[in-house]
Amino acid sequence: MILQDRTVIITGAGSGIGQAAARIMGREGAIVGVNDRSSAAATKTVSEIIAAGGRAEPLAFDVTDDAAMETHFNAFITKHGRIDILHNHAGAQIEGSLEQVSPAGFDQSWDLNVRAHFMGARLVMPHMKRAGKGVILNTSSSSGVLYDREMIAYATTKHAVVAMTRQMAGDYARFGIRVNALCPGWVDTAFNIPFINQMGGREAIAAYIRDKVPLGRWATVEEIAESVLFLVSDRSSYMTGQILVVDGGETIV
Repeated sequence: MILQDRTVIITGAGSGIGQAAARIMGREGAIVGVNDRSSAAATKTVSEIIAAGGRAEPLAFDVTDDAAMETHFNAFITKHGRIDILHNHAGAQIEGSLEQVSPAGFDQSWDLNVRAHFMGARLVMPHMKRAGKGVILNTSSSSGVLYDREMIAYATTKHAVVAMTRQMAGDYARFGIRVNALCPGWVDTAFNIPFINQMGGREAIAAYIRDKVPLGRWATVEEIAESVLFLVSDRSSYMTGQILVVDGGETIV
């Protein structure tokens, strides 16, 4: 098991990619703190990990609530004595162009997609510095490295995650802490509902994927979780400040 006894917090792990990432880390021996704003969703992921023989516990709070995040992070770290890995994954997709997205919608996107990543990293960093090691993985998106039609709030925040990741990596490499970003492309989850609606329905988006993605299909959450495992494990031990795009080839065309 390549994560045996490592302590992990994953935000937004009640469904989709975050849930798959939590499951694979649990399978590989980690002690997983499963965050979701829904207590039921977090508990469901925890139950699946435990049923498969892993170790996990729910951390139910909204990542845009600074006080709640600090309370739950500190409790988990105090209980286990350290934090080895943080996967900042929680996020939201808000569709619309400059004139369509409300300022409130833009602020919501920023708070969840960028500021919550910043706060999570800020909370774990002192513990990782004292340990002289640690891994932070921030989830961006293929929208963080390319133009995304009429998705200004989403694309802006995901580009910001890429910049923040590189800045953190440069600042903290000397402490033995690695920081990388994951940029998934089209993954078949409910997260894409806003863009699906904007494109005119699931068949329209499926046709778009067949046309624009060289591999011609959606990714599964399990495929993305394998990339997560690589980035948080020692398999990527000499890798920091990097942006791993997992998009079926969309960004090369």
